[in-house]
Amino acid sequence: MSKKFHIHTFGCQMNVHDSEKIAGMFSESGYAEAHGVNDADVIVINTCSIREKAEQKFYSELGRLKHFKDRDPKLRIAVAGCIAQQKGSGLFKRFPYVDFIFGPQNIDSLEKWIGQESGVRSQKSDNKTQITELTDNPEHSIKNLPVKREGRVSAWVSIMYGCDNFCSYCVVPYTRGRERSRQVSDIMTEITELSAQGFKEITLLGQNVNSYGKNLNETNPPSPPFDKGGQGGFANQNIDFSDLLKAIHEVNGLKRIRFVTSHPRDLSKKLIRTMQDLPNVCEHIHLPVQSGSDRILSLMNRGYTFKQYKEKIDALRSAMPDIAITTDIITGFPGEDEQDFELTMNALREIEYDGIFAFKYSRRQDTAAVNLPEHLNEKTKSERLARVLDLQAEITFRKNIELEGKILEVLVEGASETDKDKLTGRTGSNKIVNFYGGLELMGTLVNVRILEAKQHSLNGEVIP
Repeated sequence: MSKKFHIHTFGCQMNVHDSEKIAGMFSESGYAEAHGVNDADVIVINTCSIREKAEQKFYSELGRLKHFKDRDPKLRIAVAGCIAQQKGSGLFKRFPYVDFIFGPQNIDSLEKWIGQESGVRSQKSDNKTQITELTDNPEHSIKNLPVKREGRVSAWVSIMYGCDNFCSYCVVPYTRGRERSRQVSDIMTEITELSAQGFKEITLLGQNVNSYGKNLNETNPPSPPFDKGGQGGFANQNIDFSDLLKAIHEVNGLKRIRFVTSHPRDLSKKLIRTMQDLPNVCEHIHLPVQSGSDRILSLMNRGYTFKQYKEKIDALRSAMPDIAITTDIITGFPGEDEQDFELTMNALREIEYDGIFAFKYSRRQDTAAVNLPEHLNEKTKSERLARVLDLQAEITFRKNIELEGKILEVLVEGASETDKDKLTGRTGSNKIVNFYGGLELMGTLVNVRILEAKQHSLNGEVIP
């Protein structure tokens, strides 16, 4: 009987994709996926430290696992992700029953640990070997790890790792390292293989996909030109994100291309033209604004003013009138007064996003914002967050109502999670649509008439 693994993932799409890689390495080593922690031989918690809430959930989950370890001392527990990178071996002191800690840049080190009772010794506790792998790993961007994909229609593909922006509130440069782009040939090979396997949609992942290629020649050895159907191609030299999109667009069988996340500062006119010209690039962009106040944007070290941001929104909508735009908002940043906050509310009213991810400011270890004066109390931060969410709920619902009666193209993803009698899929603008139909439609593009708008989704009927 093969051993079983279980992965508990916290955080963003990049963390979910990292968990797919972790699952791929276990599967290649002969492990089966457990149904839950009860029947697992190895448990991996893949952590996120972007916000305090995610960190507290992790500590709660890890504390709960002590019962399972006490019941079965042979159970192995590993901690991965950003909290692992930040806290390091200090986690052993608080949770001595943890066996292995590895950071986002050291997923490949799992190979040395899987199935072993011991490994490279970093310290000992209770006569048990404990291991840490938290080194800066420049080769992470050129290693092709096995991946166990969650879906069958859509897949995530990392095009770069780390970040060089050092926003004052963000831990990513400290936990995921400096920005490193993957080689063009590796990205193209992975996407071509995914298309051959039947995947129809690809989402390109990076902390700032718009800056792809800036340091490509510095971090990676030159790769041979990628031959697009015998028509020639290009090597790593002087390629940017727009060029990469054009190459991916040529992959046979691929129906849709998405990407996250875009930094406003690096959103170029060339990229907007590329999005406009390539029909398979979805008419949706996630462009985090964070605040409508120039003073707060400066304190955040975002590198743009709200006017500059709005000009890029206007350029996107001028080129693609039907584009859906989503964003991130932080409320209660240190020093944010009522006037600053009202500028953010005005930004929501002016731009009318299709949706937002909003969070109250959270103190994060190692970030510059921790040392700023005038930190706000939790009550004020929470009240402002509630006001942002209430306003955006009105805007999102109104924009969804405007879609009633329209016929939209939907990529069918499978059965709906909320109603197993229905199918679910997404429009190119990333709207969730539920409708009746057979599972034989999975992976196909269908036209759906929108019958009813809801707050977070749409109901419709397939047009024969």
